[in-house]
Amino acid sequence: MQAIVLVGGEGTRLRPLTETVPKPALTLVDRPFLAYMIEWLAGHGVSEVVLACGFLPDVLQEALTGEEERAGVRITYVVEPDRRGTAGAFRYAADELGERLDQRFLALNGDVLTDLDLSALLRTHEQRAARATIALHPVEDSSVFGLVRTDEDGAVLAFLEKTGVAVPGEVNAGMYVLERSVLDLIPSDEEVSIERDVFPRLVGDGLRGLRLDGYWMDIGTPERYLQASWDILEGRVETRVEPTGAGLLVAADAEIADDAEAGPRVVLGPGSRLAAGAKVSGSVLLDGCVVSEGATVTDSILSAGVQVAPGARLEGEVVGADERVPADA
Repeated sequence: MQAIVLVGGEGTRLRPLTETVPKPALTLVDRPFLAYMIEWLAGHGVSEVVLACGFLPDVLQEALTGEEERAGVRITYVVEPDRRGTAGAFRYAADELGERLDQRFLALNGDVLTDLDLSALLRTHEQRAARATIALHPVEDSSVFGLVRTDEDGAVLAFLEKTGVAVPGEVNAGMYVLERSVLDLIPSDEEVSIERDVFPRLVGDGLRGLRLDGYWMDIGTPERYLQASWDILEGRVETRVEPTGAGLLVAADAEIADDAEAGPRVVLGPGSRLAAGAKVSGSVLLDGCVVSEGATVTDSILSAGVQVAPGARLEGEVVGADERVPADA
């Protein structure tokens, strides 16, 4: 089974974390964010993951070095020459694969952390002889998601992309099983949306949906990035991460002074250091961060190489790579 994964976005809502690192390559707890999806796909029988890249593809490929061996899958990189939209990106990647593309394949957005039962989606697609099957996930507020309405047999009746109305419902989870024939609906070399341009044309013509309960989160904002970190460390989503403690991960070479405090809910990346009297809680510190004497960091994200001056106070901040935080911050 092959999976085409869209990883071309710039992650603008996570800046400055993503100014020089694409969102899929951003470290989430102890590994590149996209590694979670690759491992999850491998667990559901995917043998080749095709990454449809855009922003900083070389950085992404470097971040995923060794992931083929760890996950046991083949990783193929396809770089879009220009913006193609979600459907256009799938079509471009499919064209690059050519005859190697299976008649049935998975197509996914690469910006979610999830443990949904992808195997159930594949089984249902085959049993219903569908042309396309959308994974649906229940939410209380569907205003910023694609709201999908189905009949009792799972046939899609309406596909409403980001209505802006805060109502509960089943939303498009950004993972699909597609028959290769669906690609015929997507023009080559054009910017096309699968949500707005393709799926509405398939309503009544083989478009199905299946509700999947479980963990599902788009980490596209700093708040959700932090929440996803705690969900991983506190076991609300199934991953291969081995926490140091509940809500805590401290890299083996991180240093914490005897009278410094780390927790509750802290990630200390490799080479990070908390000096005497430093206090860190509810925060992620990536590689090589230093929190100096008496400084406090709360509910914040520090990119690699950040240095916090003695006595500084940070709360609810996102700090870019290698920045210096002064004492009057």
